[in-house]
Amino acid sequence: MSTTPRDAANWFEIATLEIERATRFYEALLSITLIPFDAAEPMRLFPSDEKGVGGALVQRQNQPPSPAGTLIYLNVDSGLEAALTRLEALPEGAIVVPITQVPGGFGTYAVIQDSEGNHIGLHQH
Repeated sequence: MSTTPRDAANWFEIATLEIERATRFYEALLSITLIPFDAAEPMRLFPSDEKGVGGALVQRQNQPPSPAGTLIYLNVDSGLEAALTRLEALPEGAIVVPITQVPGGFGTYAVIQDSEGNHIGLHQH
């Protein structure tokens, strides 16, 4: 049995103040449809492969959004520039770090501020 984990992460949650606003923001930014999840607190799941890393938007009273929290990077292999163009058309959100090359040939990334005030990374291989 291997003691090395398959992935460094297996789930993430992005805190929201208004889940419907955040849902509209991420669906427009990433050109995806989030999946409503019936839970005690409002959640919307990011679509992912069954064996891939999954995550959700969550609205919890004791978990407010913050630009100073953990920085996660969402996969935008469908196009980082296109995602940033869509961001510019949204009423909320901003580019915090413009498109930047990852040293060693590991793609490009940008960091944005979402509709809730979180800082979120976007990565393209």
